[in-house]
Amino acid sequence: MSKIKAEIIKFSKMLNSKNLSALRSGNISARYKDGFLITPSGKKYSSLKNKDIVFVSLDGKFDKKKGIPSSEWKFHQDIYKNKIDAKAIVHAHSTCATAVSTHKKGIPSFHYMVAMAGGHDIKCAKYATFGTRDLSKNILKALKGRKACLIANHGQIAFEKNLSKAFELAEEVENISLQYITSLKLGKPKILSIREMKKVLSKAKNYKRG
Repeated sequence: MSKIKAEIIKFSKMLNSKNLSALRSGNISARYKDGFLITPSGKKYSSLKNKDIVFVSLDGKFDKKKGIPSSEWKFHQDIYKNKIDAKAIVHAHSTCATAVSTHKKGIPSFHYMVAMAGGHDIKCAKYATFGTRDLSKNILKALKGRKACLIANHGQIAFEKNLSKAFELAEEVENISLQYITSLKLGKPKILSIREMKKVLSKAKNYKRG
């Protein structure tokens, strides 16, 4: 458990150093036994210790004496319960992904790397108050057939089979968001066809990020 906690802290600090989230915004978790380990509520990542990382069961139970989990723990719980392949989750309030999300629209296949999120586009989950089951439901809908999505007026979320890959995917979503914003400044970008994206998705299954 201590190794996983240390890894969560490592990537939590990287949310700050890689400019994916400032101070204590966003959250990170990793599946563990019959539940998951998640960053605590209200603590700056720079000051996190192993004892601060909170265990939450898949039934949503945790020991308050050992700490309070992130206010967003419910959508982590629901993703782990509904996505067997989800082993780690990164939620970030990254600048560009958040900017796109405020328009309540996803990112179309303007670039083939959109496929890294698992589909021919990146969906945007409908807005709901943070920490609610309504938000969880909206996120699960946007994640159908995908490993990442935007969250309206909020940010982005990505999951993968380990923390390193989940963090890389979150970085990719942020980069794609920046490219999309830039392309819109030049006018309406040309969108790749569904047929082409199916080819890309097929190749992406064996794609290894360098």
